Amino acid sequence: DHVREGQKIVCKVLNVDPSRHHIDLSLKDVNEHQRRDKIQAWKADQKAGKWLQMAYEGEEEHLSAVTANLVKGYGSLYNALEDAAVSGIDALTEAGLSAEDAQKVLAISQENVKIPYVEITGYVDLTSPASDGVEQIKKALKKAAKTKTEEISLDVRYVGAPRYRIHVTAPDYKLAEAELRKAAKAAIDFIVKQGGEGIFHRQA
Repeated sequence: DHVREGQKIVCKVLNVDPSRHHIDLSLKDVNEHQRRDKIQAWKADQKAGKWLQMAYEGEEEHLSAVTANLVKGYGSLYNALEDAAVSGIDALTEAGLSAEDAQKVLAISQENVKIPYVEITGYVDLTSPASDGVEQIKKALKKAAKTKTEEISLDVRYVGAPRYRIHVTAPDYKLAEAELRKAAKAAIDFIVKQGGEGIFHRQA
């Protein structure tokens, strides 16, 4: 296969020889999924670069220093902006940006980056032998719902006695899983203290 001048392709680096300024590449060693992911990441990085250029218009030298810090800390500009949108200004200052630059980049990320979210579901079985058992279970479910944070959405719904569904939406699986288990534990701990029983199920 021939590559046209100016054509953008995804290859696997096989060998680098700095003394000869020579790089061996393989086009066949990249599957369709890898190619698609890499091109998507490249396009996202191009967009991130344009957003930063607009914000730092006329400050090319300073922009170079800012982007260098972001790439060093995150591997790509888009990854940096995405993390800033999720984690806030601290993520940028930790990457070496000044408070002023961090605030500027944060504003760019909040305006342009669509935060990726994941959704997971778990279940709790709650029972109570108390005369006011229904009310105790309602209180336990409220305890579960109160564990959510600003960046996490949590929904508790009745499935069928004694089962209740906890649905969590979060920026990543690690956060979602931690929140799901925290919510389930809050409900179970409460109902157990009232003399009832609670069991957590990851699947229905």
